[in-house]
Amino acid sequence: MDKVILDRAACAAHEANRVLCVALGDNSQPAWTDAPEWQKISAVKGVQMIAANPATTPAQSHEGWLEEKAATGWRYGPVKNPETKEHPCFVPYDELPDNQKLKDEMFGLVVRAVLGL
Repeated sequence: MDKVILDRAACAAHEANRVLCVALGDNSQPAWTDAPEWQKISAVKGVQMIAANPATTPAQSHEGWLEEKAATGWRYGPVKNPETKEHPCFVPYDELPDNQKLKDEMFGLVVRAVLGL
């Protein structure tokens, strides 16, 4: 699939999740244009996973995110901290709060819409 389209889907999914975070009182997510490269790469990998398997569930998407985070040195921490590579969502999908599960569901919905899947 074309890199431009994959990047467009990653941007749209990132922005949708950022807006959801703001609605939930979390203002820690930067806009796509201000996002660090590691965050953009992570989003693109999530898009590639869904592009390769459009039936990817939110749980599978989260597991892919966990694998990518583990491979780049992240671990569980009570507060998201890019400097120490800690994240409160670094847990199995079933242990996520419902509002965090919603982020995985929305990511997939937005990606499928942009990619026409």
